[in-house]
Amino acid sequence: QVQLAESGGGLVQTGGSLRLSCVASGDIFSRNVMGWVRQAPGKQRERVAWIDPSAGADYAGSVKRRFTISIDNIKNILYLEMNSLKPEDTAVYYCNKFGIPNIWGQGTQVTVSS
Repeated sequence: QVQLAESGGGLVQTGGSLRLSCVASGDIFSRNVMGWVRQAPGKQRERVAWIDPSAGADYAGSVKRRFTISIDNIKNILYLEMNSLKPEDTAVYYCNKFGIPNIWGQGTQVTVSS
């Protein structure tokens, strides 16, 4: 089964930027809907960005115009560019392959200080 590994999280001040990366062990991005899902302490997981190879990208309202999801199909890397970060963006961010099988990475922590 393909494995996903996220990186790029860290501590950033309000208004700052981070770029998350998700490396896949196989070629799955071009054939599957992929997304970024976050989970803040005490809250349910929230799907923040997703990309469908045939339909394009879409975003949760809370991150629209601040986050950008993209794919490098040659390197098998899924990215999430996050700008104008807010304290409420603090969460563990997971790379996720939708559908069956539903595959998750281990997550990367993003902390935005006020």
